[in-house]
Amino acid sequence: MTQHQRHLKIVDSDTSEDSLNTALKVAFATTDMKHVNQHFGSAEAFAVYAIDMEKTSLLEAIQFGQLDQDGNEDKLTVKLDALEGCIAVYSQAVGASAVGQLKARGIQPVKVSAGASISDLLESLQEEMASGPGTWLARAIESQKPSNPNRFDDMEAEGWEE
Repeated sequence: MTQHQRHLKIVDSDTSEDSLNTALKVAFATTDMKHVNQHFGSAEAFAVYAIDMEKTSLLEAIQFGQLDQDGNEDKLTVKLDALEGCIAVYSQAVGASAVGQLKARGIQPVKVSAGASISDLLESLQEEMASGPGTWLARAIESQKPSNPNRFDDMEAEGWEE
């Protein structure tokens, strides 16, 4: 089974635990850390960012080495595991099987044109967050919120009638 060859986690005061609680994690299939230039299944690397309305921070760079677009499903598991906690992954293309597996893990696959700038995509995401997120982004933001243990108290206070 394929494993990632290198996994760099960025330690920075801007990515403290508090800021990560409100930030969303987004991944980009890239070879140069600047552009989305890879197909999901054969991606040699992912750049993982934390993003909120005020800032973006590179969290991780995960390298897998060169992989073929051969339909081998085993290599997807390693990539899916590496993207744990991400709300989306941006790539040039993604196969139907991978789409299903990503969505099952709560990760939205996003197809973009070859060479799309990661910084432009991050900026666009921030603008969408500020102006009112679309359906998938709103769902992802909601899923990141911790469950409120008192969420049923208001309903109980209203009383129940049978």
